[in-house]
Amino acid sequence: MLYEQDQVMQAFKIYSILAINGKGNKDDLRLYIADDSIRGLVDQFAHEVECTLLVVGDVIYMVPLALNSPFHVSNETIKTKHLPSRAVNADIYMMYIAIIILFGEFYDSYQSTEATRDFIRMDDWLNSVNDKLLSLKDYDREKLMELEKKYEYNWIAIIDKWDALDDIKENVQQTARTISRMSFMNVVKKFLEEQELVNEIGNREIQLTEKAKAIIQRYYMELEYNREILEFIYSLEERKGESDASHI
Repeated sequence: MLYEQDQVMQAFKIYSILAINGKGNKDDLRLYIADDSIRGLVDQFAHEVECTLLVVGDVIYMVPLALNSPFHVSNETIKTKHLPSRAVNADIYMMYIAIIILFGEFYDSYQSTEATRDFIRMDDWLNSVNDKLLSLKDYDREKLMELEKKYEYNWIAIIDKWDALDDIKENVQQTARTISRMSFMNVVKKFLEEQELVNEIGNREIQLTEKAKAIIQRYYMELEYNREILEFIYSLEERKGESDASHI
């Protein structure tokens, strides 16, 4: 399909705004909505850098779909900008697991394509993470090493890192410097807030944003690699139930 020079320039202008800011107001980028040719060009530009565009309410978001996208938040950036000093890769993996579990709490363990709750308390999120990591500890070390190869997650390091966090002071007022499980969850929450994926609504309760819901529903649960990880983590619920029942 041939495009006029003006269409190409208009499309590139819209793409540039989205690339720089990660989002744009629909009214400011009205040609993306109104002109099929310009929208097609902008979508092509985004596709070339492994991104997709989501229209959510009055906002257009540019969302990276692949790790090799230049717009994907790198592990190094997460370590230096979002995690405490001296963070290692295990901290990043633990953050990923906490996020997967959080999303699952809203989508009935990923069995539903629509959110099944409006909010979650930080304590409940923490307890869910703790329960699943405790279930993971039931595997012997050899089995965990097999799972590491299969899912490319360092499960042993994640368990060790979680165990090392101080949970004695969980009921004490937390600060950003407190080395505890809740303080780590607060770090993850802050990261998600900066990515516009959650909002805190008071009383230590958080809710998903419309951006998060769009990403989860349209892409997150559909990727084959993600699907396997999600199914494995939520199979830990069944494993825990079986383990508990064995003591009856």
